[in-house]
Amino acid sequence: MTGTIINVIAILVGGGIGLFFGSRIPERFKSTVIAGMGLFTGSMGLGMFLKSENQLIVLGAMILGTLLGEWWKLEDGLQALGETLESRFSSDTEMGAGSRFVRGFMVASLLFCIGPLAILGSIQDGLTGDYNLLAVKSTLDAFASIAFASTLGIGVLFSSIIILVYQGGISLMAGGLSAIISDPMMNEMTATGGVILVGLAISNLLEIKKIRVGNFLPALAVAPLIVWILGILAN
Repeated sequence: MTGTIINVIAILVGGGIGLFFGSRIPERFKSTVIAGMGLFTGSMGLGMFLKSENQLIVLGAMILGTLLGEWWKLEDGLQALGETLESRFSSDTEMGAGSRFVRGFMVASLLFCIGPLAILGSIQDGLTGDYNLLAVKSTLDAFASIAFASTLGIGVLFSSIIILVYQGGISLMAGGLSAIISDPMMNEMTATGGVILVGLAISNLLEIKKIRVGNFLPALAVAPLIVWILGILAN
């Protein structure tokens, strides 16, 4: 859990810096920064997707994962959590699912949780105590938190709660996961995460089209499951 704790602290420190200096930055600069982060996130997601060895697996994972996400109403759950935190800790006049607080909370939570560093780093930390990967991720997240908090506000800091639960949970289960997840599984999981990041950029950062990105999250578990099933069938 050491790496996860470092990651949480990095997000809080970076977000705090962004909040402190955010009021001194003109709105036009903020909008340009968030657009740049959107382009970067989309490009990073595309690069992750290109690591797929079988893009049909990613497609199948996205379809099945989205059905599960819609069934479980994950997006609604994330929004509800963000709104609950907003009502207690935010002084924004704009409230509800479309508010800056909820937007910042959801964007940061999804971005910081998706990617090979979050999964691989948590497994490595939990299995061997080596938190080098999560330390690298923490550095990246700290700079991202500065940018996001300066434009989207205090909701970004509360994404640290999701990070603590998500990465901490993976670290605790690392022993079992390390025996199950193979390199092909990780490749398709990474590629699926890339698609979700592109959706995040389009929906929440560039605001081109509203997408219920939170409901895509089960696809991250479905992708390696499909690889495992295909491996069994091939034998």
